[in-house]
Amino acid sequence: MYPFIRYATTIAHAALQVKRGNTLGFDDVSEITLRCRLTDIDNFLEMNNGRVLTLYDLGRTDFAVRTGLGKQLLKQRWGLVVAGSTIQYRKRIRAFQKVTMKTQIVGFDERWIYIEQSMWVKGKPCSSALLRTGVTEGGKVVETARVLAALDKSDWQLAPEPWVQEWIDGDKDHRWPPMG
Repeated sequence: MYPFIRYATTIAHAALQVKRGNTLGFDDVSEITLRCRLTDIDNFLEMNNGRVLTLYDLGRTDFAVRTGLGKQLLKQRWGLVVAGSTIQYRKRIRAFQKVTMKTQIVGFDERWIYIEQSMWVKGKPCSSALLRTGVTEGGKVVETARVLAALDKSDWQLAPEPWVQEWIDGDKDHRWPPMG
């Protein structure tokens, strides 16, 4: 089940941060903390890998609200989409552990915004995800230049880091549609 209450709490907390002046720039790192709940664990008593991806939504939500993107999404009637992702799991997250989640933009091109997210427990990285995300309007992806203009960041440029560019290039060779 999707964690709607956590999601609403994240939005409220991020909005309060904005009200207090704790905003973020697009080049900043968002950090939120949460606890691994019993509803997050699997039969191995660790955070379920699917739940990790779901909870990463919370980090992106905090980032969007605190950078002003969330306000533009509402104003422009835009949506957000994840068009691709890859994730690495390195350390288990157990029930009740305190987790720090970090979210940052690691590059963008004319169509996509590339986001890196990670979860940390006691200062040690547990998982990391790279996501290809976009802003949508009417079911189509909005050009990044238009999104940046709406945020008064038209002059901002961030070419994908080399490891991100390798992922982008490698994904172009991925067979689509998959073999059925």
